[in-house]
Amino acid sequence: MMSIDYIADRVLYEDNHIIIINKLPGEIVQADKTGDVTLLDDVKAYLKVKYNKPGNVFLGLPHRLDRPTSGIVVLARTDKALSRLSEMFRKGEVDKWYWAIVDKPMTPPSGELRHFIYRDSSKNKSFAYRPASDGRAPQLKGIRQTDLQEARLSYEQIGQSEKYCLLNIKLLTGRHHQIRCQLAACGVHIKGDLKYGFPRSNPDGGICLHSHEVSFIHPVSKQPVHVVAPTPIDRIWSFFS
Repeated sequence: MMSIDYIADRVLYEDNHIIIINKLPGEIVQADKTGDVTLLDDVKAYLKVKYNKPGNVFLGLPHRLDRPTSGIVVLARTDKALSRLSEMFRKGEVDKWYWAIVDKPMTPPSGELRHFIYRDSSKNKSFAYRPASDGRAPQLKGIRQTDLQEARLSYEQIGQSEKYCLLNIKLLTGRHHQIRCQLAACGVHIKGDLKYGFPRSNPDGGICLHSHEVSFIHPVSKQPVHVVAPTPIDRIWSFFS
């Protein structure tokens, strides 16, 4: 049986309706073709042991976090919380901030990025394109206008070392691989992110993109919830943290 401490040490918030976990780099949130044990599986086992629950444990996933990314994952413990949280994420009513360690400074050092993103499902990769001169989605050969989604984020450089820069990023929309492909479209790459142009992988198989902070109104109690996730424990994150 899994040690309860494996998850307990990473619980950032927990009540009867919600549990928020600090995900490890390379940890998979929900099942895919790899068949690897998921974070959902482990959190269900944690809840079953902690509360001595008989039978299956309900746990819903109202949003996604890429496998190589670390940080905050919000999970729903009840149907009511799941439906309401899913709607809140869809409407942009959950404020989300990420930290990213990148290979060069952004120019300017703070600002907002706006692109139109095309998701290529066959490659599990997204591509970001600048708006047309009139601000609308660009005309691209072989891509339908309806397959382009607007993507916006704001960013600020908050740290720098000899080789890397640390960005604080607020997501204003939630698209597939949004931060990764928008930065890549600017010629800036997240450390360890081979898929989007960084030349070397990280030893842990993750990338230096961390879901650092969330803020929202609790879907049931209507009280404010604000959570900050500690960064992974390694040399590069320790330098910036």
